[in-house]
Amino acid sequence: MPYSTPFSSRIASTLALLMGLAVFVVDARPAGPPPPVAAPLPPALPAVANAAWPAPLSMEVDATDLAHRVLQARLLLPVTPSEAPRELTLLYPRFLPGAHGPYGDVSRLAGLMISAGGRPVAWQRDTVDTHAYRVQVPAGVNQLELHLQYIAPARRSSERISITRSLLNVEWETVLLYPAGTAASGVRVQTRLKLPPGWQAATALRGPDGQAPAAADGQGWWTFGETSLETLIDSPLFAGAVLRRVALDAPGTAAPVTLNLLADDAAAVAATPAQLDAHRALVRQADRLFGTRPYRHYDFLLAISDEFGGIGLEHHESSENGVEASYFTDDWERAIRARELLPHEYVHAWNGKFRRPSDLWTANYNQPMRNSLLWVYEGLTQYWGHVLTARAGLSTPEQARDRLAWLAAELQARSGRAWRNLQDTTLDPTVGPGHTAEWEDWQRSTDYYDEGLLLWLDADTLIREKSHQQHALDDVARAFFGAPHATNADGSTRPAVYDFDTLMQALNAVQPHDWAGFFRDRLDGHDGRHLLDGVERGGWRLVWSAQESRFAQNERGWSGPEGDERPQDLAFSLGLRVTSDGKLEQVFWDSPAFRAGLAPGMTLVAVNDRAYKPERLSAAVTANRQGQAPIRLLVRDGDLFLQPVIDWQGGLRYPVLERQAGKPDRLDAVYKAR
Repeated sequence: MPYSTPFSSRIASTLALLMGLAVFVVDARPAGPPPPVAAPLPPALPAVANAAWPAPLSMEVDATDLAHRVLQARLLLPVTPSEAPRELTLLYPRFLPGAHGPYGDVSRLAGLMISAGGRPVAWQRDTVDTHAYRVQVPAGVNQLELHLQYIAPARRSSERISITRSLLNVEWETVLLYPAGTAASGVRVQTRLKLPPGWQAATALRGPDGQAPAAADGQGWWTFGETSLETLIDSPLFAGAVLRRVALDAPGTAAPVTLNLLADDAAAVAATPAQLDAHRALVRQADRLFGTRPYRHYDFLLAISDEFGGIGLEHHESSENGVEASYFTDDWERAIRARELLPHEYVHAWNGKFRRPSDLWTANYNQPMRNSLLWVYEGLTQYWGHVLTARAGLSTPEQARDRLAWLAAELQARSGRAWRNLQDTTLDPTVGPGHTAEWEDWQRSTDYYDEGLLLWLDADTLIREKSHQQHALDDVARAFFGAPHATNADGSTRPAVYDFDTLMQALNAVQPHDWAGFFRDRLDGHDGRHLLDGVERGGWRLVWSAQESRFAQNERGWSGPEGDERPQDLAFSLGLRVTSDGKLEQVFWDSPAFRAGLAPGMTLVAVNDRAYKPERLSAAVTANRQGQAPIRLLVRDGDLFLQPVIDWQGGLRYPVLERQAGKPDRLDAVYKAR
């Protein structure tokens, strides 16, 4: 029988032939258009050089338009004449010291007009870096004249209010453009400011004679001495019709400190002698902690107002602080409120402004900052601010412990630690403005502040334990952060940068230990097992009470902007916080409330068939301690009404610190005045 190909094989051969023909047909078709290629980027910005700008920039700012909340600026920028037209890039500050990220809001710059010799000069914003303006400078021009406006926020709901009918805040970076390719220290600026009639100014800037700013001329203009751009931007200004200056040092003290009180009316600045003495004690206690003053003079700028926006921002020779109008009129025995603010910002004169992490220092305001050591810059400052508040008598030891208990409980509830460690939170400012955390405890944000406080309490108590109370973190403050400082040509303090290894060496010089391992374990870990080590080594432990501490009962602003209503706090039982109108302000991830389907933004309407009231919800939580009366809720979510049930049997839980018998009270030693 002759050989024959099986039927299946013949089909396979035919298919292969057809596929080959198909490939041939495809290959025979004409080629399509080439794939797209990305357009080239604009030229890079000039690299920063050490050379100084040829001559000082002159700047005039008119701050009298209170009705429209607009600052008008006129700048005269000298340029080197050239024989042909050339391009000059001007920058609007983007990466702001103290903000640690890209928080310069160029969208608020308006009305930019540039001219030379009375003729318009063309400019074009960079299409990639929107904070850069490319200016076509005509041949032979030796000076550019710039007019621009800063449009300040007008709605409290959107951003901080910096201009009201009775107070204003001028942050110089908002009203200027400066030449690219230059260091901030290499640009000199001569500044004038026009204020409304009868207004006074408070700032670390000095007049042309080197003294504190004097009264304005007959037209309302205040003239300041020539400074570097670096010093100018680091010296903001508060102004208002009500200004009280209080010296916090004895007359003739070198590097004097002044408390500048500004308010909507005179009653708000009428501090008692005891209150002012506590602020004077803050300065004395900081002297005893650090040993030196790394500034020529220091001005606390303190705005006391319910209209002017709250703020806390450090500078080398001053700080911007905004608190409620009740700052001095509140009963100081009830709660700390905002009294840790000034100590925190003051500590930054040493930690952050003088001693600065090397990756946070930049030559100008358009170089990106990096934040790997924010747990030192902010976390250690948060710790010393908390400690100095108690040492100065701005809080009592009991208040300090109650605040520490609440803070420890809050951080212990950070479920997000499972996926995001403390080190990663230092990148939060790098993300920039505009992002929010719907699930704060799960997403985490700037935890390097308060968890940093616990971290440094841990280190402090360990030094005390290992040295048998012979040394403390205070010794690091004096040796490292209070070290002698170098000065710039104008007498201002030159920052001294450091890295992780340098700081570890400073700690080892005080108390030998594996400090690098100590911090990396806590910064990079995800279990939080060391979170309360400092509290417990301090002779105390976190326990739960059915009653809120007096601190917690009277504190406001800890879950939102200062001045916000304090919500009902059931964070450590049901896992939620509720405002008086029933709005769920916060729901903790994987808490009983979370598992019942609740989420932030919903509205609690009723508890066990009765309209929501804080006392009814508290009573329902207490009644279910034996599991006999699960909590029935009526919740509104938009147009939907839900009826979740929460079977939490742990009762009301509020954090307090309890003394551990037989252990030394190192917390008392930490808080004791020097």
